Amino acid sequence: MLLACGDALIDFVPVKAADGRDAYVPAVGGSCLNIAVAMSRLGALTGFVGGISNDLFGTMIADHLAASGASLRYVRRSDNETTLAFVRFVNNEPHYAFYDETTAARLWTYQEGSIPFPAIEALHVGSTTLINEPVASEYLAMFKAAKGKTTLSFDPNCRPTLTHDKAAYTARMAEFARTADIVRMSDMDFDFLFGGNDFDGKAKDILAGGAALFIVTRGGEGVIAWHKTAGRVEVPAPATKVVDTIGAGDTFQGSFLVALKEAGRIARPAIEAISRDELAAALAFGTRCAAITCSRAGANPPWRAELQG
Repeated sequence: MLLACGDALIDFVPVKAADGRDAYVPAVGGSCLNIAVAMSRLGALTGFVGGISNDLFGTMIADHLAASGASLRYVRRSDNETTLAFVRFVNNEPHYAFYDETTAARLWTYQEGSIPFPAIEALHVGSTTLINEPVASEYLAMFKAAKGKTTLSFDPNCRPTLTHDKAAYTARMAEFARTADIVRMSDMDFDFLFGGNDFDGKAKDILAGGAALFIVTRGGEGVIAWHKTAGRVEVPAPATKVVDTIGAGDTFQGSFLVALKEAGRIARPAIEAISRDELAAALAFGTRCAAITCSRAGANPPWRAELQG
């Protein structure tokens, strides 16, 4: 099984009402939930880990996961409210306003022994649940407990408007990166955390810190990965008519992990032994799936049948 652990929320996406006024439509979202959906829709046995409310919105979230085939076995339901996010697009990039105090996701706790890590092929964490306490420390404890027992995937998916103590946040992201086997981030995340775009220099540091693989996604400019033996591998993004980019990075992450699994390269030793061509193929699969998500509204990862032909 592949697990995605973290945020599950409702995005309020801007639309035009029939009378021309601005309006918002609720849509199930959350980076880690989107990753679980992406993996499950591609046919991988997938589960979601996190807190989901028993309220109206929480029911929407649980139903969405189940409809995509993702397991709710490791979900913890509670009567706390659902996290809400309002989306605004600036230059085709989504910007978010979050409402996340005392929510089911924010108050999730890790219970030692609750996840059989040796039976899990890969475990992914990231996004808004890594910003604020108490949940950030809970996911870090889970991540460290899983170290060496399963492949660990990490994507900070930074949210600058939510990050009030950047120094503490940056230190926490560095700790997750040192623990992870796979580290991925967007070029915007990279700039927020490190400033600029010295990808090659930081890749050297991250690989030296313990990761087997470092990846930077760059939207329409494609993706670059660094590996100790395969070296630097760059893959272009497919030509796509972009409707919006919500969930594109999440789709890439989930489909990339599925590609590694299907190639027999998901375990840490197998990642370390991956060839340049195998890595390029997995990256290309991720960009292909992400392009489909970009071609339609909202975080709507492709189903396996859509990739045939």
